[in-house]
Amino acid sequence: MTFGATAHAAYPDKPVRIVVGFSAGGTTDVIARIMAKELTEATGQSFVVENKPGAGSNIGTEYVARSPADGYTLYFVAVTSAINQTLYPKVNFDLNKDFAPIALAAKVPNVLVVNPSVPVKSVKELVDYAKSHPGKLNFASSGSGTSIHLAGELFKQQAGVDVMHVPYKGSGPALTDLIGGQVQFMFDNMPSSWPHVQSGKLRALAVTTKERSASAPDLPTMAESGFPKFDVSSWFGLIAPAKTPPEVIEKLNAIMVKALDKPEVKRSYEQLGAVAVKTTPAEFGQFIKSEVDQWAVVVKASGATVD
Repeated sequence: MTFGATAHAAYPDKPVRIVVGFSAGGTTDVIARIMAKELTEATGQSFVVENKPGAGSNIGTEYVARSPADGYTLYFVAVTSAINQTLYPKVNFDLNKDFAPIALAAKVPNVLVVNPSVPVKSVKELVDYAKSHPGKLNFASSGSGTSIHLAGELFKQQAGVDVMHVPYKGSGPALTDLIGGQVQFMFDNMPSSWPHVQSGKLRALAVTTKERSASAPDLPTMAESGFPKFDVSSWFGLIAPAKTPPEVIEKLNAIMVKALDKPEVKRSYEQLGAVAVKTTPAEFGQFIKSEVDQWAVVVKASGATVD
């Protein structure tokens, strides 16, 4: 056995950093820590989450793209990075070329919610109402260029409706105004909006993933509601710098895929409204490419940009 093969077989023989491009406490960070715990237990080495927020997660993404391809600095990527590839006029990384995909960890559905004062109880009724009241409906988002904003733009394009975008600095203030009636609807991450649906302050019309959510099995998907090409979610996974040894990639993938079947991981996901999705590295790579391509079209059509 060569020295190189021995070194790879022993991986990891020291702590591994998992960089998150957002502050601690958000969904990306929470799921990253769930996976870090599983990787630590499976290997006997510490997988430590390190938060490097800023520039819509671009600072952390670029940092890992420039890190050594030895398996000891990894990146916990989210849908934001796929959007940022075209949202920002210039980014110093190529998500498809500068990284080696490891595994998709989770998808979190967005949910289409409306203020109960809007007289609609289905997506079709919302489209009909919007078309009969052009320019009168406003949809909120957690900020320009976010997946929540662009889900609204995708709906606007596919439904052919004249609705106005109102950006906020986060889901919290957006939901406050949605509940208050200042805006009429929103595509929000399920974990933050679902308690308001359960309390009756908001009405849910559909989830944005291809499959129904286990957290809301009676709620139809956008595809079931007349939009077969509407498949939007916040997603999260693990990637490494390009040219990371294949043995390292395969080992990490196997651990993550196995972890998704563990009862404690399933319980943690249920609390987040997250869906476990198992992929091979190649499947995750194809998924990332499709996401970059999809959001490029939406970003261009919406005119969204960030300096």
